[in-house]
Amino acid sequence: MHRSLLIAVTEVRTFLRDRADLAFSLLLPIAIFALMYGAFGTTSQFQGTAHIVNEDKDGMYANRLLEKLSILGNLRVKLYSKTEAETKLARSDLVMVLYIPEDFSAKLSKGEQAKLIFKQRGNGGQAGQIVASMIRGATEEIAQEIQVLNQVGSALESEEITQDLIKTTVQKFLKREQSHPVIEVKTKTAGSSPDIVGFMIPGIITMFVLFAVSLGARTLVDERRRGTMERLLTTQLKIGELFAGKFFASVGRGFVQVSILLILSFVVFRSWTAVSFLETLIICILFIAAVSGLGLLIGSIARTEDQAVWIAVVFTMVMTMFGGTFFEISKGSVLYTLSRASINMYANESLKMIITSSGTLPDTGFNQLVLAGVAILSLFLGRIFFKVMPGGR
Repeated sequence: MHRSLLIAVTEVRTFLRDRADLAFSLLLPIAIFALMYGAFGTTSQFQGTAHIVNEDKDGMYANRLLEKLSILGNLRVKLYSKTEAETKLARSDLVMVLYIPEDFSAKLSKGEQAKLIFKQRGNGGQAGQIVASMIRGATEEIAQEIQVLNQVGSALESEEITQDLIKTTVQKFLKREQSHPVIEVKTKTAGSSPDIVGFMIPGIITMFVLFAVSLGARTLVDERRRGTMERLLTTQLKIGELFAGKFFASVGRGFVQVSILLILSFVVFRSWTAVSFLETLIICILFIAAVSGLGLLIGSIARTEDQAVWIAVVFTMVMTMFGGTFFEISKGSVLYTLSRASINMYANESLKMIITSSGTLPDTGFNQLVLAGVAILSLFLGRIFFKVMPGGR
């Protein structure tokens, strides 16, 4: 066992020094993670900017409009001077600008009609039209507030109540209505939406661990072809110790790769506890062990490096496709039945349960047994084929 661990440590060090292997095994998964997070992990809600020229800087209603727009979570307000806005429109740096005239608040205070002016190039763009619609919604709210205030003032005109008191009272009730509306609108999503942490992270982990199969299989065939193993076996090293060393080396490489991905996910999302992080790591180690055993089995069967790589690639693609790596598989379907033959399914299912807090490590006991069984059986069969294949011993 001591010699096996020495072989494993030596190969892991070699792996960490090899820039090509590091780029493939570490940097590529991180890059894919970043791309998928950018594509699916960000919010789908519209984010826009309202470009505004406010010529009514001290106007109450102009400031009220800017305040309403500023509190919208998906809209950013950016103010310009008139000259700056005209220049940017002329250069097409901006395609739509809202102008608030200097008499905007004064006219509203007198009960007169006030106007807002949109200046745009072409149709203002799709984003510009959405922003304009949001601005119109905010102005309609202000118009409704003014109408309510005027109607209440007219109704209480004969009463000895000051306009300031009327205004204060009306605004108080309007704010209460905004915070606790009589009619509340709720949005419910039909079906489930993909969760970047609970759905994609397990898929990324298992897919790239499976890619390591080709590395392990290729290395075994290459060393056999070059006679490296034969030279090692002329020492006191036994074939069983050499085989175990290769297995531990593959597990070590996979552990480094998975640890970096898990730490990166934890730093970005901070959605795991220390316990769930440890449980996730345990499941990953079992999956790495199963994949490492399969890599040695493929390396023992293949007679050339090309054979080893192609067998490993086909195996990886099949396991990824049928294992529900990046899509849900409906229970009871034919694909669900086929997925039982994929080790990806057992790992993905367990990781999703832990990451989404829908289960704990004991709840994944059967899946863990399957992964452990695959690892043991692969090592056993790999050792047999390694012995019976040409050049084996």
